Amino acid sequence: MSEDPRIRDLRERKEAALAGGGPEKIEKQHAKGRLTARERLDLLLDPGSFQEMGVFVQHRCTDFGMTDRKVTGDGLVSGVGRIDGRQVFTYAQDFTVFGGTLSEMNARKICQVMEQAIKVGCPIVGLNDSGGARIQEGVKSLGGYADIFLRNTLASGVVPQISAVMGPCAGGAVYSPAITDFIIMVQNTSHMFVTGPDVIRAVTKEEVTHEELGGASAHSTKSGVAHFAAADDAHGIELIKALLSYMPQNNMEDPPRIESDDDPDRQAPELDTIVPPEPDKPYEMRTLIRHIVDADSFLEVHEQYAPNLVVGFARIGGRSVGIVANQPRHLAGVLDVECSKKGARFIRFLDCFNIPIITFEDVPGFMPGTDQEWGGIITNGAKLLYAYCEATVPKLTVITRKAYGGAYCVMNSKHVRGDVNLAWPSAEIAVMGAEGAVNIVFREQLKRAADPRVEQQRIVQEYRDTFANPYVAASLGYIDDVIEPRQTRAYLIRALGLLDNKRLQNPAKKHGNIPL
Repeated sequence: MSEDPRIRDLRERKEAALAGGGPEKIEKQHAKGRLTARERLDLLLDPGSFQEMGVFVQHRCTDFGMTDRKVTGDGLVSGVGRIDGRQVFTYAQDFTVFGGTLSEMNARKICQVMEQAIKVGCPIVGLNDSGGARIQEGVKSLGGYADIFLRNTLASGVVPQISAVMGPCAGGAVYSPAITDFIIMVQNTSHMFVTGPDVIRAVTKEEVTHEELGGASAHSTKSGVAHFAAADDAHGIELIKALLSYMPQNNMEDPPRIESDDDPDRQAPELDTIVPPEPDKPYEMRTLIRHIVDADSFLEVHEQYAPNLVVGFARIGGRSVGIVANQPRHLAGVLDVECSKKGARFIRFLDCFNIPIITFEDVPGFMPGTDQEWGGIITNGAKLLYAYCEATVPKLTVITRKAYGGAYCVMNSKHVRGDVNLAWPSAEIAVMGAEGAVNIVFREQLKRAADPRVEQQRIVQEYRDTFANPYVAASLGYIDDVIEPRQTRAYLIRALGLLDNKRLQNPAKKHGNIPL
């Protein structure tokens, strides 16, 4: 029996869709160190799980000779699949077709995927590799961007959204990734900017390359736009999978739990000596974190940006948690403009998706200086404070050493609804450090002293004996317990179990007005 010609026609059309821009353009894509859209999706999704949507979509443009330039799929591959057995909606821009430019029709495909994801409560993963708006379509292309931005905004806080920028992303195209929860860029092959080097050169006379202006290094270290800088496309896709493993499918679910081989009662004697006796000597906060959380479970976010605050995902007793920690090795862990923004955004994501927050605190205060004041440390510090105050998920704090001034209040103190607040014996909870406090409070006494330096040292020691410990705060109920550092893991696991059924609602409102 001969093959039905309609079946043959269907197969030929599907083969055309799979071919993208053809072998020559695929080879050019590979020569630039970039995978094609379909190759990326093959790496991202479980084998055989991808169900494509909008397979036969084509553009409707008739201007500038576009009538005879139609490609099946129109430069975008979209659909639904699974990652480690969990359903996700995804789209990948195909640079081999019209440079991956956004058209009216492939924007519609992206919007369809996003709308379906919101309906069924599944994460959205966008793989971006595009020359921008399709110029031949004019305002239709611009309208497509706006349609996508709206759906990004509506999906925010409802389902997790991850953007991987794996090629060019310029002009209006940057704002869709910017609205999503996490951005992954690829070293040397991707870039993001609102205006490119040529425009900058014409307007401001500055000379800058694509990589210097908007490459993965620039955005992961200077601007903070990118949360991760991957070595290549495959590494970027592994980061997507790792991120999703800590997240629930949507805001109505709890984050996933796994069986952990790491003993929940494991003690870490190394922690008893990790904090130096000298108050101005640094130590590595990441080492402390790794001793407490489940083995090999810590995934740092924004590692290269604002390194005085460490944030990331981990598991403790098999539970997904978010970690926020001051980093004494960088600027003594002080809070400044950049790290306040970094922390606030991460905390708000955790609260959106029911992920408990564990804070490790060693903070001398807010960064002084004209650059900080004129850069808005007041409003930016308030973002971090607002995020902690607003969060209703379980919130645990461990004060390892310094907790000074307003920074003590901000870093999930009991006063901003911290659920369980612990301290190590090395904790110092005070308005400020001993020397500064003594110089202010005892200024006149020091002036009258026979030997001001000796008198200052005596009063400083007295101040430290009184305040450089956690017991005054504990006596007031601001600290729930003072614990041996080695026991921290077991305490936190028990506290998370205690808070499993926490229910807390903020006052009814349309939304708050965070100091943006």
